[in-house]
Amino acid sequence: MGPYAVISPIMVAASDSGMTQCHIAAMTANPTGFVPVFCTIVPPVILDTLAQSQNPALAKAARRTLQRDAYERTQRRLTTVVGAPSVAAPKGAVEGKPHRTVYDARHKTDLPGRKVHSEGDKPGKDATVNRAHAGLGATFEVFLKHFARDSIDGGGLPLDATVHYGEEYGNAFWNGEQMVFGDGDGEIFLDFTIPVDVIGHELTHGVVQYTANLTYFGQPGALNESMADVFGSLIKQYTLGQTAADADWLIGAGLLAPRVTGTALRSMKAPGTAYDDDVLGKDPQPATMDDYVRTGRDNGGVHINSGIPNHAFYLLAQALGGHSWERAGQIWYAVLTGGELAQDASFTDFAKLTVAAARAKYGDGDELKAVVDAWAQVKVDTT
Repeated sequence: MGPYAVISPIMVAASDSGMTQCHIAAMTANPTGFVPVFCTIVPPVILDTLAQSQNPALAKAARRTLQRDAYERTQRRLTTVVGAPSVAAPKGAVEGKPHRTVYDARHKTDLPGRKVHSEGDKPGKDATVNRAHAGLGATFEVFLKHFARDSIDGGGLPLDATVHYGEEYGNAFWNGEQMVFGDGDGEIFLDFTIPVDVIGHELTHGVVQYTANLTYFGQPGALNESMADVFGSLIKQYTLGQTAADADWLIGAGLLAPRVTGTALRSMKAPGTAYDDDVLGKDPQPATMDDYVRTGRDNGGVHINSGIPNHAFYLLAQALGGHSWERAGQIWYAVLTGGELAQDASFTDFAKLTVAAARAKYGDGDELKAVVDAWAQVKVDTT
């Protein structure tokens, strides 16, 4: 039994505002079926801290964001109860090509909003719309070109995104059906379409939803978050033409406003160092199991303890060199989609499967040794 198992999702649902980040009750009621999820990029610890700020403007924006997240979570619960609608390919869709549509919420919260950009349109005057369109395309291209996956469901699912969502909304989310981006408050967060890895991160939650469907609590929830960070980082590296050695391994670089003392939301290279700010506090992520955080908040620390598998992937990619999607990413993807990863998998369960995948794909060579060594460095057992 993993260290997270002593706290049930029901207990957290009753007591922890941190569960606003993803819908747990549906997973408890339906542990084996498809579950539409509501997952955000900003960890609840940050929004909770901001909501208690003595600066009224910062606190108001954070509380408004938390309230909106709570509402969207409830909507996901209703969708789960009545059943998520199937999405047919739109007229004119071409297999192996993205079908992107961007909507503008005009700072309201009705989804999807007014359609402002279709697949064949040229870039317009709104940079946010252009970035959303490009980020959806980059994510589609990476999964198709390097993982032979046609969109996030593997079957050409249309990619929809809504921008300019809400008033000073300080988050971005995948709600089980589409992407949504806030503009931020300009004081703590800037436009959420700026970092392409935020777009890739949230869409990867969709890939997880359609494959291993990892339970969003404790260690499997941290694996869910880590998968999103890993592939978000690969998408960023791909768009920038970077090798593992070139990459900064930051998640959300460019998102924090100039007043914030920090570089990003998370660091895969050095978990716990992304920010250290008088308003936000200090990045709480651990890099190894020695500092594993046992908590009932944040769905059992899913945004916190994801630093451990994140760091393992970083160490693997550095050891193998080259482009991170060529070997390291292939191993992680094979486990995510291979059918053996349980919904309630622990870090050790996942690590053992990566060892098996490395051996199956590459034999007993450098790749296998690098995987074993990476997990050993973060103190996760693979034996």
